[in-house]
Amino acid sequence: MRIAFLMAPEGVEQVELTEPWQAVRDAGDEPVLISTKSGRIQAFQHLDKGDTFPVDDVVSHVSADSFGGLVLPGGVANPDALRMDEQAVSFVRDFFTQGRPVAAICHAPWTLVEADMVRGRTLTSWPSLCTDIKNAGGTWVDEEVQICDQGNNILVTSRKPDDLPAFCRAFMREFGRAMV
Repeated sequence: MRIAFLMAPEGVEQVELTEPWQAVRDAGDEPVLISTKSGRIQAFQHLDKGDTFPVDDVVSHVSADSFGGLVLPGGVANPDALRMDEQAVSFVRDFFTQGRPVAAICHAPWTLVEADMVRGRTLTSWPSLCTDIKNAGGTWVDEEVQICDQGNNILVTSRKPDDLPAFCRAFMREFGRAMV
C-alpha cells in the first residue's frame, strides 16, 4: 500500500517523519513524501535544523485516490504552512471524503482544523492545540494515542514525539484494517 506523507518545504519535526516512515517501510508498504514544492524538505529537531529529505511528488500533481492512507507529521511551522496552502488542505480533506485513513501527530491537527475535519471527532495533539480543536467542533483528549473511527473514516492522533511508538503501532494497525 502507498502511504502519503504530506509536509511543507520546511518545519517538519524530523523524528515525526522518520519513525512513521520507517514503520511503513518495515510493514512492506511504500511511503511517499508529498510537499507543496518540489526539491527537498528541511526537517528540524525541535528548533535546530535537521536533515533534508527528497520530495517524491508535489501536492498539486497527486490525488488521495492514489494512496491507501495519509500521515501528517508535526512540527510547529510545518502544519502552519500547510494550512495556508489550499491544495494541501484540499488533499487532506479528500482523504476523509474518500474514507481513507489519516494519522496526525503533535501540531499536525492544525491542518485538520483548516480542512474542517475535526468537527464531531475525538482527537489528541500537542496541548496548545486544545482550544483550536474545541473551537473547530472537536473533542480534545490528553492521551498517548487516540483512534476516532467514524465508520469508514479513521483518524489516528498522538500528542508528541514520546508517543511515536504507540502512534506508529496504532496507525499501521488501523491503516491495515481499513484496506481489508
